[in-house]
Amino acid sequence: MRAVTGEEFSFGQAVGGVRGVVEAVLPGLLFVVIYVVASMGGDERTALTWALVASVGAALVAVVARLAQRTPITQALGGLLGIGVGVFWAWRSGEAQNFYVWGLWTNAAYLAAILVSLAVRWPVVGLVVEAVRGGFADAAGERARHDDERARAGATTPGADTANPLAALVAWRRDPELVRRYTLATWFWAGLFAVRLAVKVPLYFADSVGWLGTAHLVLGVPLWGLVLWLTWVVVRGAHAGRPAAQPAGPAATREG
Repeated sequence: MRAVTGEEFSFGQAVGGVRGVVEAVLPGLLFVVIYVVASMGGDERTALTWALVASVGAALVAVVARLAQRTPITQALGGLLGIGVGVFWAWRSGEAQNFYVWGLWTNAAYLAAILVSLAVRWPVVGLVVEAVRGGFADAAGERARHDDERARAGATTPGADTANPLAALVAWRRDPELVRRYTLATWFWAGLFAVRLAVKVPLYFADSVGWLGTAHLVLGVPLWGLVLWLTWVVVRGAHAGRPAAQPAGPAATREG
């Protein structure tokens, strides 16, 4: 989401660069290609085995390569975990389409959470963007260190300079224009997950592994990047003429 808070939008940066795209796409691509080709011989169980081995192997290589190069592994590790769940369900059931069932459940969960946020007028994009703008993660870490220092010094109550860490996350709701923009952007994400489910669920129940795998690839990184760009278009002018969000926590209070 950091990509949507910049002055300019970079699709490469938004999707993690070429390496990020490869890590996201390759396991699924290998699975569907190998399964479809190998199953032409009639032995679907063997085809499934080779497809699963290739998929999890690609995900493992991505994690090991990042560990060896001492680069962040969050994206690669997340991909490996998702692939691992899909591999487990597909292998246990013997049904290739179950490789994608974890993705269907997670998309349904995301869609439900987003719709709830819209129903209660707390659009989730607003929370995420304001957290990024306000440096909420960094501020939370600093606040924890500050409290730890006070505890070691024998203090039993929070310091007077400790601000409410949630203040920056909720201040935007007092601005109708920001609420409108963030609501629209949140609908884009609801649409993304709804489209994925509308296309992939019928293919899943039709046991159409080839088309399901193709839809998984097309509606993955490309659609994700498109929705990120649409979010950036809506969000980029939201804070024009407004003061920048101040990081929550003791550092912001001390500077004031």
